[in-house]
Amino acid sequence: MQARLRQIGWFHGDVTDYYGSRTTEAVRGFQAKRGFPVTGIADQRTYDRLLSMTRPPTRDELANIDPTPAEPGVSSWDVDQRCMTGRVICISKSTRSLTWVIDGTPQYSMDVRFGNEAQPTREGVFAITFKKIDVVSNIYHTAMPYSMFFSGGQAIHYSADFALNGYNGSSHGCVNVRNLTLLKTLYNTAPVGTKVVVHW
Repeated sequence: MQARLRQIGWFHGDVTDYYGSRTTEAVRGFQAKRGFPVTGIADQRTYDRLLSMTRPPTRDELANIDPTPAEPGVSSWDVDQRCMTGRVICISKSTRSLTWVIDGTPQYSMDVRFGNEAQPTREGVFAITFKKIDVVSNIYHTAMPYSMFFSGGQAIHYSADFALNGYNGSSHGCVNVRNLTLLKTLYNTAPVGTKVVVHW
């Protein structure tokens, strides 16, 4: 349970074999965010929701082992086979990262955040359909600089809130980026039609 909470930014530090104060606080925060009774106890409703939002932890995650560094030229990121051909914006929900990939070789990565369970970021294979530097959301009236739309109103864009507050929040379904410099580089590199893969 700690490993799953850590996947979505509620539990920090090493996974342990006991339910202590850190776990209680993580569960309390998770419950409060979803409007559940805030007890700090992982009842069935809380646990079922956690399972629906996360993936089974790896052995390394459970043993607090960082991924082994890759050899030069070898990808050490969360590889999805759909990202291995051509020029692809590969977005991993499990590692909360966006990686620019050319012919299976990662070029650079950046931190991203996603929508919540009420307004989830859609998963699948898409393509950039429209780009614009200066965008303001028609629905939420918030700035969406350097937007690259890939699924209806969902776009990859810079988020000042993400840059300021990190993962203490979420988007309305878009893929938020906090590194403006890298995002500008990607914006200027990836034309309309570029493949976008959003995966776990």
